[in-house]
Amino acid sequence: MDLNAIQIILVIVVAFLAGMEGILDEWEFHQPLVACTLIGLVTGNLTLGIMLGGSLQMIALGWANIGAAVAPDAALAAVASAIILIKGGQGTKGIGTATGLAITLAVAGLFLTMLVRTISTAIVHIMDKHAEEGNWRMINVWQWIAVCLQGLRIAIPSACLLAIPTSTVRSALAAMPSWLSDGMTIGGGMVVAVGYAMVINMMASREVWPFFAIGFALAGVQDLTLIALGAIGLSLALMYLALEDKVSKGSGDAAAAGTGDPLGDIIDDY
Repeated sequence: MDLNAIQIILVIVVAFLAGMEGILDEWEFHQPLVACTLIGLVTGNLTLGIMLGGSLQMIALGWANIGAAVAPDAALAAVASAIILIKGGQGTKGIGTATGLAITLAVAGLFLTMLVRTISTAIVHIMDKHAEEGNWRMINVWQWIAVCLQGLRIAIPSACLLAIPTSTVRSALAAMPSWLSDGMTIGGGMVVAVGYAMVINMMASREVWPFFAIGFALAGVQDLTLIALGAIGLSLALMYLALEDKVSKGSGDAAAAGTGDPLGDIIDDY
């Protein structure tokens, strides 16, 4: 679909915010589910944005910066793949291809990340100089410049993608051989599974495994929608947190009573 001027501006704003949030981590605009949903919203393709964002979010769950190792750029992957999906006009059929392209774009985005962080290193030295002079105003100015560079890191590539004619994007996607598009779809699905497995591996414990089992069992009930499953999951999480808090507060009294079962005592009180 062809985007009008207002939609293009809004997409660039979302891309700029996603780039900044890659460093700030305050409003989570860089998360694929949020970025893709916002781009889908401003372009009139909310459903597509949510579906693509959900797929990419499962991949990004396993991405994390560990020491000197920098994770792939989730913000660029989300924004760029959402733009390609919407301009490609393939609808839900293009989600698999967009997911595969997102992984490539995420790795390529590391170059822009290194470039901006190298520039930020020079900015830090400039800020140190102003700190020695006690010039707090210039310290704040350079801090804003550094943060805005992170936003431009995503906004500029997004603007370049938006400048490509829609017909060119559709022709390129149509010219892609089936073995390549199908391979990208399968590969993207495998990466989603790996990302989710990594998250489970980090979170798995005796306390949370029952919730995983309940979730898989409920997912097989076809009458339950995603909203219903989400409501059940949220309710279980709130129940667990409430019981955990009560157990921690009442563990002293339970130990004194000699029961050895704080959770059982809470249930008996009900």
